[in-house]
Amino acid sequence: MSRLIDLSAPIEPGPEGAPEVVRVDVEYTPHEEGARQIEALFGVGPELLKDGEGWAVDTFTLLGTHSSTHVDAPWHYNSTIQGRPAETIDQLPLDWFFRPGFLLDFHERDDGEVIEVADVEAELERIGHEIAERDICLVRTGCDRYLGTLEYMAHGPGVSAAATRWLYDRGVRVMGIDAWGWDRPLWMQAEEAKEKGEAGIFWEAHQADIPYSQIERLANLDQLPSTGFTVACFPLKLVGGSAAPARVVAILD
Repeated sequence: MSRLIDLSAPIEPGPEGAPEVVRVDVEYTPHEEGARQIEALFGVGPELLKDGEGWAVDTFTLLGTHSSTHVDAPWHYNSTIQGRPAETIDQLPLDWFFRPGFLLDFHERDDGEVIEVADVEAELERIGHEIAERDICLVRTGCDRYLGTLEYMAHGPGVSAAATRWLYDRGVRVMGIDAWGWDRPLWMQAEEAKEKGEAGIFWEAHQADIPYSQIERLANLDQLPSTGFTVACFPLKLVGGSAAPARVVAILD
């Protein structure tokens, strides 16, 4: 028997007071309203329904493709990558998203710390893992403890562009993290970019000019071993999308 570990954050309304770019709004329709809809559509009254109830349905009135646990497409980072049009989420190969995974544990790193190539190499040596083609790399920061709060996007270390390219060069095409984003917190990158007046500091790992996918806003990575699991992270097939929500699950033998 296999054991399944849910690595996805719950999708629920909120957080309260958050700007639209990070908020989720849901309109829930109860069974009583469903019965009224059925009567209006088909003339079937509540007396002809079990317990007088109709369907319950829910409508997302605000759900960005990046508002929950999601998979980013290269199109999210830039319109062209390596001189070619960047791929949207529906154009990516399905076999990227069902692969053996390995976990790099950086949950003791401070907010804003940069995870560099040497850090990745040292962690791989510690866990005794040699990267195979198309392995999925997951990075634990412990920031999932902030899920559902306004401060979530302000915390965590981040992976450098160099480390991201290093993983890509070894065959990794999907990289995931339990922080708000793969880069270190954007407010920190913004301050440094403005102070130095340089391009390439803000959003550096996203705009590393490589066609790869990120999984952001994961949860429960503390429940995983370092190796010995498969990751299923199929994104919704949103035509032209920069990203799509995904139900990310780890499968342990």
